[in-house]
Amino acid sequence: MTPPPTCTCPPGATLWLTGLPSAGKSTLAEALAQRLGEDGRRRTEILDGDEVRRALSAGLGFTREDRDTNVRRIGLVAELLARNGVLVLVPVIAPYAAARKEVRERHLAAGVPYLEVHVAAPVEVCSVRDVKGLYARRAAGELTGLTGVDDPYEEPESPELRIASDRRTVAESVAALHALLEQRGLV
Repeated sequence: MTPPPTCTCPPGATLWLTGLPSAGKSTLAEALAQRLGEDGRRRTEILDGDEVRRALSAGLGFTREDRDTNVRRIGLVAELLARNGVLVLVPVIAPYAAARKEVRERHLAAGVPYLEVHVAAPVEVCSVRDVKGLYARRAAGELTGLTGVDDPYEEPESPELRIASDRRTVAESVAALHALLEQRGLV
């Protein structure tokens, strides 16, 4: 019997992009996925927070407990995909440090690389970008519990990378993300 062929592809990993709403997490994940897809050597999946919430966490609200449950669910899916050779890009706010730590520890226990990237931009810049209209809805009194405004966002203390998205172009930021993956042997 012939043994199965050995996979020569890079190992899977989770690259979690955390930051305030409209900091640029999804933009960077999409641009990085496009760059990685250009050579066709890297299986990549984006677990967008809004899409996953609609499909996997539809019954959850925005209490701290519900947000943590959502982060744990996304973390589990990311870990399962990464364990099977996929580079998983996770542009999800994940506002609480304890939930992000729990996801990291799950990955480490499974022997799966986990990299946390803080996509940092001041709330004033994010509110001007306001990609989804959340800051405008908050200002109009139509929304409460907006992360970074009237609900906390706990910045990562020691992320593998911090990107000041208000001072770097998308291309510069993607180059920094790609360099991090190269340094870790993940591309």
